[in-house]
Amino acid sequence: MPRFDRFRPAIVIASFLAAGWLILPAANLQADDWPQWGGPQRDNIWRETGIVETLPEGRLPRVWSTPLGEGYSGPAVADGKVFITDYQYKDGVERVLCLDAQDGEILWHYDYPVTYTVSYANGPRATPVVDGDRVYTIGTEGDMYCFAVDDGEVHWKKNFVKDYGTKLPIWGMAASPLVDGKQLITLVGGKDGACLVSFDKLTGDEIWRAIDDPQVGYAPPVIYDFDGVRQLIFWHPDAISSLNPQTGELYWSVPFPVRVGLCIPTPQRQGNRLFVTAFYNGPRMLEVSSNPPSAEIVWQGNSNSEKETEGLHSIMPTPVFTKTHLYGVCSYGQLRCLDAKTGARIWETFKATGKGRWWNAFLIPNGDRTFICNEQGDLIIARLSPKGYEELSRAKLVEPTRKVNRRMTIWSHPAFAMKSVFARNDKEIVRVNLAAE
Repeated sequence: MPRFDRFRPAIVIASFLAAGWLILPAANLQADDWPQWGGPQRDNIWRETGIVETLPEGRLPRVWSTPLGEGYSGPAVADGKVFITDYQYKDGVERVLCLDAQDGEILWHYDYPVTYTVSYANGPRATPVVDGDRVYTIGTEGDMYCFAVDDGEVHWKKNFVKDYGTKLPIWGMAASPLVDGKQLITLVGGKDGACLVSFDKLTGDEIWRAIDDPQVGYAPPVIYDFDGVRQLIFWHPDAISSLNPQTGELYWSVPFPVRVGLCIPTPQRQGNRLFVTAFYNGPRMLEVSSNPPSAEIVWQGNSNSEKETEGLHSIMPTPVFTKTHLYGVCSYGQLRCLDAKTGARIWETFKATGKGRWWNAFLIPNGDRTFICNEQGDLIIARLSPKGYEELSRAKLVEPTRKVNRRMTIWSHPAFAMKSVFARNDKEIVRVNLAAE
């Protein structure tokens, strides 16, 4: 049976290494949140100002550190609370935790039993989504919950395998759900055309279902406005599809068979163009129209091998798409810049990353700089431009704790909120103050 507890354990607090880093200005209480995958606008852009120019050397001093179990999921931060999920091997349960963002104390947690059947069985993948007084989570094996933010009461729940006949993808359910008005739209991978399903976010009742694809993939759904027409973009292993977000009606679909179902990075939009990148199959740029809704391929990569890459073959990282260029991490660790108009490579570097298969680093633009969290646990401040990579500062955020391909890694996306970064590994979740003095 699920277990629900409220408690306030002792929290591991970091030493006061630098007063300017640990004293939190009152203005932080009114700072931006990061309530879902990709931040407030689901685009991985950090828009807060008053952020440090450089980082202190060595390990970044923590505002707090709270013990945590294993997991790949990132934190969500909203209204002074932090939501994160983990897996407790000893008890055989996945947990949903709510922490106080000021001191890291656990306010409540909810545990439910789970038996992993997927590869990389090391904890939940999907970032929680906070919407008002409710928070939504999805576990590795397809357990979806709607909780009360204040006390963790379960309003409703689903199990995709039992309720929809879902055939779980190789690496489990990973896509974070999307709130749109009264709807909670999420990947389900169910039978009878239920690859993507819209639920009533308050009751859990099904509103519509769409797409008949035996594979579900991993890329989170997003909604973009193309010339006044809102289009729900769903990149699944067979195609890039656009739907009416209110009804689930299919607007258009561009075939893009992706090997091993590896559609992971969030589709990125700039103007009327839409960009996706896959590990094996490389990049693809679409031109999207609205009257009537349609799309066509503008350019695409010439290689279907991750070992022969002229463009961008990302395994997990979502690229940065500016008006003129694309920046992203390729399959063997190359941070690359592409011409967005043609797909031609402008430059590449290993300075922010390392060499090795399935390398990962998250790119978070903030003003004219980019914060890079690489899989070695480094936090880097850099400038990315067509002229090249300019590193401004680097420090250790968290230690990598999971061994992959003979190297230690961390594949969990941090949250940037309250002029801080919230990051986790398989042992702890930390808050580091990044406010300028």
